Formats: sequence, C-alpha cells, structure tokens
Amino acid sequence: MNNDMNALAVKYGTPLYVYDFDYIENRYTTLKDAFAGKKSMINYAVKANSNLSVIQHLANMGAGADCVSIGEVRRAMDAGVDKYKIIFSGVGKRDDEIREALEKDILLINLESEAEMKRVEMVAKELNKEARISIRVNPNIDPQTHPYISTGLNENKFGVEIAMAKRMYIYANKSEFLNPVGIHFHIGSQLTKLDPIKEACVIVADLVRSLRAIKIDIKFFDVGGGIGVVYSDEVTISATDYAQAIFEATKGLDVTLLCEPGRYMVANAGAFFTSVLYEKVNDGKRFVIVDGAMNDLLRPSLYNAYHKIEAVNVEGEKTSADVVGPVCESGDFFGKGVQLPSLKHNDLLIIHSAGAYGFTMASNYNTRAKAAEVALEAGEDRLIRARETYEDQVRLELAYLK
Repeated sequence: MNNDMNALAVKYGTPLYVYDFDYIENRYTTLKDAFAGKKSMINYAVKANSNLSVIQHLANMGAGADCVSIGEVRRAMDAGVDKYKIIFSGVGKRDDEIREALEKDILLINLESEAEMKRVEMVAKELNKEARISIRVNPNIDPQTHPYISTGLNENKFGVEIAMAKRMYIYANKSEFLNPVGIHFHIGSQLTKLDPIKEACVIVADLVRSLRAIKIDIKFFDVGGGIGVVYSDEVTISATDYAQAIFEATKGLDVTLLCEPGRYMVANAGAFFTSVLYEKVNDGKRFVIVDGAMNDLLRPSLYNAYHKIEAVNVEGEKTSADVVGPVCESGDFFGKGVQLPSLKHNDLLIIHSAGAYGFTMASNYNTRAKAAEVALEAGEDRLIRARETYEDQVRLELAYLK
C-alpha cells in the first residue's frame, strides 16, 4: 500500500479496513487471462467482501457474482452486476428468497438438496416461470484444508452425492418448471494443492458426460472457488495451472466454465489498521492492547487463523507479545507470540491479508461500532463505508422502549 499508512489512520481513524483496488484489478485480470480462449465467467464470491464499491469495481471489469443470500443478490444488483451473471447458492433458501430470485431473473439457482429442488419447483409453478437451476454435486474429495472450510466431503452439509444428483437431474429435466442448465461443485476454501481440484473436476465432468448421454444438456460447468492465498508461507496454485487442470478435465465438453473466487480476489488486497492503546505485562507475559477486536476481525478467534502483524514506523528490539482487543472474551486476539518492538499509545499496527472474511464477519458484540472502510485506487484514497455510530446500532430498538 503506497499511501502513507499513518496519514490514513489519522484521516479516517481506527480501527479501519483499507483495500487496494489496483491489486483487486490485477487479480481479476490474471484469472480472466488464464481462462482466455475458453467460454468462461468469473463470478466473484460476494461473501468474502460484500462492500458495494468492491462488488462494483469487479462488475465494471466484467465479473459476475456468486451469492449465498438474497441480500447478497440485492447487493450484486445494486452494484451493477448483470442479472445474467448472478448465481444464488446456499444450503437453506426460504420460499420468499426463491421467489425473489426467480422474479429478478438471475442466471441460475444452485440447488443443494432434493427437498430444495421441490420447493423451487413449487415456487416456480406459482409464478408460472421456468427456474434455471444447477445442482451442487459433492465429489467426496478431501480438499486438504482446515476442517471448518472443507465442503466437498460426504460428512459436510453441502451438496448431494453423485447418485442423488443424477436422480435430481432426471427429475428436473422432466419438470415443466425446472430447467437444469448447470452443474456445480466446491470442495473447500483456501486450497493450496491442485490435485484435489483436478480429481473433483474429473468426477463431475464424467457426470456431465453421462447426463449428456441421456439428453440432459448441461451448459454451465461451475468449479466453485477456494484458490488459496498467502497468509504466511503457503505455496499457492497459479491461475494458469488452475485453469489448465479444468480445461483438461472438461476436454470435449462444450460448456461455459464458471469459477467463484472470493478470497483469491480480495484477501491480500486488504489490511486492518488498529491503534495501540497500551501495553501490559502479566507475570512476564507481554500484551499489546489495541482498539480493534474480534468483533472487527474474527478469523484469528474463529479459526486460529494467522495474519501477519507489523508496527508502522516503530524501530527497536522486538520481543514476543500477544496482540489483544478490548472485547470481554479470552478469544479476543489477533496474534499470539508476535515479535514486536516496544509500543506506545497511538502507535499503528497493520494486520495484513484482511480483505476477505474480515468486515463481512464483523459484529456489534459489546456494542462496538463497525469500522470504516476505505479504498485506495490510482494513488487516491476514498471512503467506501462510513464508520458506524451508536445511533446506527440502536435505531431498530429505540422505538420499542416502554
């Protein structure tokens, strides 16, 4: 980030999220170029970072959107994503959400169970509309990632096994109100090994061939997302190798390839700025207490996730410290055993790789206001979400006081 980080902290206050839009553009272009020459669509996974300006930035480059709630569908449309580039996924969709998605005429609804298929058919019938659908197939491949973000095994709640998927496609193909146009899988997040992706692609491509043999014409082959990024010292998958593995598995299939990157696009575009309040030592253990907390950035508490933490413009000998926030939970930390110089009040810490699953997982726990969000683009900075106020938090409650 080229802009003076201390100046940004002074201008916008802390805690603060800052996103490098030029980096996001580079990531999108790299992935799009890897799929060059093939029919393809990049559907940004909105859950990773759902700020309207982030979605709009990607939409302006031609990206679609992978949405897992009707709220995300609305965000995508408000941000200018073309309706025929929007996918509505997720394990549990209410009838009113299905109805709205059908009325908005988005590209397709991704189904995760037979029961859900029947609900979609019922709603489509009520509207006298044909529902374009895909089915999320569970290839039962170990993604070799954190168990909380593994999604492609039979023990996970996502998708249906191959035999069930085939039965669902046959049913949908006969239905007057369902049009099975796509197939989808997503084996997990933060994937750093290519082999599980290759294996899953081969299994699902074989299913497409068997469906084509019985005259079920699958047009969209959706490989999900999950390409890993560097938080510490991970060796990641190149966009070119990723695309080539998909090309190889789908050879001979005339399909449009869809992928749903989220973290890949935005994780390392973002940083979380937090100011030091004070230091303390308990029985020889050093704590650096900051104004940000687990309600702002939950990943360390939730997954014990690693984020690089550095002090800005502070020199001196480094010693081990736990970086902790003000929330009344022992799990309120950003890093343990972090090597940091001696710090004083208002020194700035940068927590890196915070652009994905940072602000989107934020809460108001302890009646803490959500942080502001800022974009950096072409050397300029601009506010893309104002800092929340106490009044914003209590607005929906005040009217009901006795």
